[in-house]
Amino acid sequence: MSDLPTTQLSLIRQLKFCAGHRLFRHESRCAFFHGHNYQVDLEVVAARGGIEVDDVGRIVDFSLIKKRMLGWLDDHWDHAFLIHEQDTNALAAIRQVEPVKYFVMPTNPTAENMARYLLEVVSPHVLSDLGVVARSISLWETAESCAVATRPDHPVAVAPDPPGEAVIIDSRNGVAG
Repeated sequence: MSDLPTTQLSLIRQLKFCAGHRLFRHESRCAFFHGHNYQVDLEVVAARGGIEVDDVGRIVDFSLIKKRMLGWLDDHWDHAFLIHEQDTNALAAIRQVEPVKYFVMPTNPTAENMARYLLEVVSPHVLSDLGVVARSISLWETAESCAVATRPDHPVAVAPDPPGEAVIIDSRNGVAG
């Protein structure tokens, strides 16, 4: 019998943000601009399989996950409109507003696509040096509805291209980006 631990450990950190969106080409009322109080459940495992812990007995400190991932969410999605890059009508409309904060998504900003973007694009960048890999993201759009993106294996994440940046235009404070 081996002395190596076989129990896989993971952590889940809950994060919250508020954002608006509309679903491009949606057949019903979600085609209108609207917003949600989102909740993200981010599950991470140790980068080398999920059985390692540090000298304190942790995979990683919860506060580091919060600082990195919630920091990204606050900077880019919180109080922003998420708009599909092909939704030229919504982009033209949102660019007429000031102050404004918006994030152009490569896909329609459904809960499924948002969860996938956080798992595949954002988390590899913001968590890369913490020794953890995001295994799943549950993105709650309402208290009753969520989408889950799950990485089937737990390889060391190779970070793809960096995530996009929020566009902020606010002449009240001389901010434009």
